[in-house]
Formats: sequence, C-alpha cells, structure tokens
Amino acid sequence: MPIIKSAVKRMKQTTKRREKNIEIKKSIKLATKAFLAKPTSEALSKAQSELDKAAKKGLLKKNTVARRKSALAKVAKDSGVKLAPAKKAAPKATAAPKKTTTAAKKPAAAKTTAPKAKAPVKKAPAKKPAAKKPATKA
Repeated sequence: MPIIKSAVKRMKQTTKRREKNIEIKKSIKLATKAFLAKPTSEALSKAQSELDKAAKKGLLKKNTVARRKSALAKVAKDSGVKLAPAKKAAPKATAAPKKTTTAAKKPAAAKTTAPKAKAPVKKAPAKKPAAKKPATKA
C-alpha cells in the first residue's frame, strides 16, 4: 500500500481507469456475441459502434478494430445481413446571417488579390527510354 500522497492518488486513478476499461471491453464482447448469436443489421451496427468507441478512447488500436469489424462484416455477408442505411438528420432551419459591424470588417483595399498557393503536385519520375538491342541477322 503506497504511503506517498501522489502514489495514493495514482493508485486511485489507475483503479478507476481499469474499471472503466473493463466495462468498455465487456460491452464490446456482449455486442459481438449478440450479433453472432442472431445476425441482424441493428446488432451489427451496435457491435461496430462499440468497437469504434473503444478505438476513439484509445482502448484498442485502430487496426485491431478494423480487423474485428471486417470479421463481423464477413459474418454479416455470409448470413445475408446488410447494414441499415445511416439515419439522416432532419434539416435544421437556417438562421438569419449574423450582422457584423463595419468597424469589424477589413477595408476592401487591405484584402490580398493574389490567388492562394496550392501545394505542389508530385509528378511520377520520367521513365528512361528502353535501350534498343542491335538487330540480329537471320
């Protein structure tokens, strides 16, 4: 058992994080098992969502998540399940444009008229012409 104040705090933080990580991993396993038991588009979506959350929080590496999602997609394809289309959010009412004061605006003369420089495009190296072989007499 730590005696130093900072070590006590570190131990408390570690146990909290560990418990949270265990919960996230359990939710991934439950969602995956639920999908494998009864493949549906909702179960697939839930399992993939749980995996994405774990990757976002840094619990699993992105390639691990990609591999697991790929395996789930393969099972879904074999069982004939298709991922439900993403729900589209209702269009929000457009608000009136904000009015700005003329003092906040830059004068027209101060604006630069030069076009923005684009990042240089890398070109493939030019191929050397193939060396011609001397013609053989037949």
